[in-house]
Amino acid sequence: MVPSIRQQYNQAFTETTYQQYLNELNSLHPGAIEFRVAETPVFIDRSFKEKILSTCESIVDVITQPGFPARSAHAIPAGLHVPNETSFSQFIAFDFGICENESGDLEPQLIEMQGFPTLFGYQVWQDDCCRRHFHIPDHYSTYLNGLTRDTYLQLLREVILGKHAPEEVILLEILPHQQKTRIDFYCTADYTGIPIVCLTELQQEGRRLFYEKDGKKMPVKRIYNRIIFDELQQQAAEIQEKGKLLFQDLDVEWVPHPNWFYRISKHSLPFIQHPYVPPATFLSDLHSIPANLEDYVLKPLFSFAGQGVVIDVTQADIEGVKDRENWILQRKVKYANVIQTPDNDAAKAEIRIFYFWKDGTVRPVPVNNLARLSKGKMIGVRYNKDKTWVGGSLVYFEQ
Repeated sequence: MVPSIRQQYNQAFTETTYQQYLNELNSLHPGAIEFRVAETPVFIDRSFKEKILSTCESIVDVITQPGFPARSAHAIPAGLHVPNETSFSQFIAFDFGICENESGDLEPQLIEMQGFPTLFGYQVWQDDCCRRHFHIPDHYSTYLNGLTRDTYLQLLREVILGKHAPEEVILLEILPHQQKTRIDFYCTADYTGIPIVCLTELQQEGRRLFYEKDGKKMPVKRIYNRIIFDELQQQAAEIQEKGKLLFQDLDVEWVPHPNWFYRISKHSLPFIQHPYVPPATFLSDLHSIPANLEDYVLKPLFSFAGQGVVIDVTQADIEGVKDRENWILQRKVKYANVIQTPDNDAAKAEIRIFYFWKDGTVRPVPVNNLARLSKGKMIGVRYNKDKTWVGGSLVYFEQ
């Protein structure tokens, strides 16, 4: 993306330095990083950064419209509506591919968005380690909106904790110590002081929830929610049974509320018109099947990490969908082979922009990011086996 920086980085890169980088990354919580970590960050100049952020702001304009709650009401699947919904999601993530348009120019294209947390804690640690082992220009930063490491962490704590003490707030997940993203849970606990609690450990008394710490029953006043409720339905019967308590009228605050995982999601894509947002249509609104299906991708609304996505769409794929209101047909984008690597096999890149929405403010703000590099057909570990210069990373933006 920035040829001079890329050339300098690749020339200075050594496998020894990379291994030292990995060793430090893993030293904080040994064994907690299961995903592959890429050999390089992504460097983005100011112009491309502004294209991404202006797109995000246009989408935020849509999300903050008075009519958005009514329009997105059908996004929440039957049986998964949780009471006491908040008026907004404190966390939003926007995923962009670095793409090539018909003229061969690079541009961002929105791939997906989520009203849900992501690796907010781990990315701080990754930036710390990356800067210690590789040369990162001083005028490039992973943080956005003028934030620094310290001010970002302060804002993260404020949004997660609200008005409560750390021991009154829990990071809630299903079997958290078995999740591939558990490194982020541990980093979040380090930075905020909140405990990590498994759904199975919750205790209920009327409308109140408790967890146990050092043999003492502790009240839960606020939940930093990391449970994807689709996945709750795929758990063992005893975990599903335990999960039923979350659908009750509880005396607890959510950050973010589970309903926003569905409201801000692929379900919103058909409502957004922007040059950097590929046009999308609900299959239920599709009057005729396009002749050029090779230019489209078929996506289920309720899936995670790319599961169920059909890249090479056929007419039979579309005709075989029964619940057409739960699928979208989206214009395909062309990921650019933009990250030059020493083996001359360029990598594609996807950027996730973090937005935080603090209680009492009028709209969310951009704060940080992560990146994922790929040489496969799709972004993700399962599509990049036995490849190098792929995996989890971060973007350094020109300031």
